[in-house]
Amino acid sequence: MSDGDSGKDLLHELRIDRGQRDDGSHGPRWPWIVAIVVVVLAAAAIAAFALRARAVPVETATAVALSSAGNDAAVLQATGYVVARRQATVSAQITGTLIAVNVEEGEHVSKDQVLARLDDTQFVDQLNAAKAQYAAAQAQVAQARATLKQASEDARRMNAVVDKGYVSRQNAQQANTQVVTDRAALNVAVKQAEAAASNVKLAQVNVNYTIVRAPFAGVITDKAAQIGEIVSPLSAGGGFTRTGVATIVDMDSLEVDVDVNESYISRVKPGMPVEAILDAYPDWKIPAHVIAIIPSADQSKATVKVRIALDRKDPRIIPQMGVRVSFLEKSGKNSKPLPGVLVPKSAVVKRDGKDMVFVVADGRANRTPVTIGGDFSDMKQILAGVSAGSEVVKAPPADLKDGEKVQVKAGGTD
Repeated sequence: MSDGDSGKDLLHELRIDRGQRDDGSHGPRWPWIVAIVVVVLAAAAIAAFALRARAVPVETATAVALSSAGNDAAVLQATGYVVARRQATVSAQITGTLIAVNVEEGEHVSKDQVLARLDDTQFVDQLNAAKAQYAAAQAQVAQARATLKQASEDARRMNAVVDKGYVSRQNAQQANTQVVTDRAALNVAVKQAEAAASNVKLAQVNVNYTIVRAPFAGVITDKAAQIGEIVSPLSAGGGFTRTGVATIVDMDSLEVDVDVNESYISRVKPGMPVEAILDAYPDWKIPAHVIAIIPSADQSKATVKVRIALDRKDPRIIPQMGVRVSFLEKSGKNSKPLPGVLVPKSAVVKRDGKDMVFVVADGRANRTPVTIGGDFSDMKQILAGVSAGSEVVKAPPADLKDGEKVQVKAGGTD
């Protein structure tokens, strides 16, 4: 048998017989397909259940009552911020390069303390030149005064002998004219000396301007420039020129600014007692009182700004802290406290055309219909549907469902 015939026989043996392949001796395939589909569906169900069971991370806030019990009744609440009535961003009064910055953030400084220094080489040279010019002007004054004195003596002698014929009247008149001329020259020299003295003072002021001092006692809250940078009282040179060296805040001038809904501003009176609570220290009640009601309303927010003085100063109170205030009236005045609670505006959302909030209870977000009232700065009054102390979701996700499991983010409860 040839090698070619042997190869053909081997290929023939390897060929699969169609009848043998379709005779069903190995069993049907559909049970395997069904099993695979079942496994895939089960895996999908398990994954969906796991996703459903996974808690949605949210931030929450506590609903705050608009009224409180006690000897004084809170007839109104509002939110705002601690502000400093006296603060300044200190800059140099001339353009120059910083060669020293002597303060850091958080440092206490006293009035007139040196905060920074500019390169004064140019200004010191100008001062020295001005002093030299003033000295020269003073020398000219002395010379003019001596000349006038000599001319006056000459004129006096001539006037004494002119009647005796020892000198002519023309020479005497010339001597008198010279006195007048020298007196005018002396006046010019004096004025020039005064101008030179003014130039010295101006040059000295420029030298003094190279030293940046604290305008009042306070705390440095921002250090805006470093050694080697150019500072100027005016913005110039794009981002390469600083307009401020440091910001000073007078901590004794701290007070609170709040926005009160204009519908309730009639309840607020100057001198009215107030209780302030900082967001950072919710258990600390600070006595305060109303300083003034700013006679202008914010049209976009329908609020009126109220200034509140803090009766107790404390290092823990710093600018821009969030604060909630309660305007108090004696309970015997038959004042009617405002109803409802306050929640962040972001907590109130629309669902199916209705106002809703998500109240967190037992780890789940429960969709709750509410009746809303007025605005109090960044807070919304809830007249019905939520009680004081309830935890509500801030800015709930659009896909958050009723009863869905949630997890409060660390530090997410106000």
